[in-house]
Amino acid sequence: MPLEPIGKLMSAARAGGYALGYFESWNLESLQGVIDAAESVRAPIIIGFNGDFLCRPERRAVEQLSWYAALGVAAAKSAKVPVGFIFNECPNDEWVHAAATAGFNLVMPADPAAPYEEYERRVKTLTDHAHRHGTAVEAEIGTLPCGASGTVGHDGDMTDPELAARFVAATGIDLLAVSVGNVHIKLSGQQDLNLDQLDRIVKRVSIPLVLHGGTGIATDSLQQAIKRGVTKVNYGTYLKQRYLLAVHKALHNPMPNPHELLGIGGDHDVLVAGRHAVRDAVLERIETLGCCGRTYHA
Repeated sequence: MPLEPIGKLMSAARAGGYALGYFESWNLESLQGVIDAAESVRAPIIIGFNGDFLCRPERRAVEQLSWYAALGVAAAKSAKVPVGFIFNECPNDEWVHAAATAGFNLVMPADPAAPYEEYERRVKTLTDHAHRHGTAVEAEIGTLPCGASGTVGHDGDMTDPELAARFVAATGIDLLAVSVGNVHIKLSGQQDLNLDQLDRIVKRVSIPLVLHGGTGIATDSLQQAIKRGVTKVNYGTYLKQRYLLAVHKALHNPMPNPHELLGIGGDHDVLVAGRHAVRDAVLERIETLGCCGRTYHA
């Protein structure tokens, strides 16, 4: 089926009291694993790729955005569940501008280092462009702390409800990502959200809210956030952790025939191992969101 409009996905989630999971992909096998999981539990899903990673100038090879866009669109067309498709967290406006017409139906300009006034202006410009082409926009107010070092830093900044309301009104965005105790790249463990702060944001912001850093959010706290109106939750870190463990294990099974390890699709294929690891990882978390069995197509 074609890509499902983001507005329709979000409206259904809000009406049904559940959230959609964005389970980030980085190659064909991870994307296949996400779709496999969603189809097995009949859950609407958001697929996508990380714009910050793809556009980095220090990458050893230049990426072709159109390839990633075509891959996601093809996956959505063959999926048996409703699918949205995001170009996630990109600080490069040229890439976001291109993604909005390349096939993605949700884009997210994100630049935590930018001053507020500059970010507001840039997001407004990108939103106007995206909306002209039927593409929704997600943006972020507040900054998540980062746990990539193994410990959670103190570099985060909670979302201010008044500033968030001003930003939404000024930019016309469709979804707002918030910082309420969630952490980017939390490598181990989980922690609670600041639900009081979330309540204050909900009172001032009417559009759907998003939580990044789903990997590190405690289950009960996340479910409480969904009851308060969070309609999208992002996952990435733990998917790659599981993928790497599965690939590492597969590579330590000595096979003289390289085709057994790459491409033949059997029990020893590294690509199959990665796909199944992502599928199983998604299934571990997706029930928490309440979206299983929520497909609404005949």
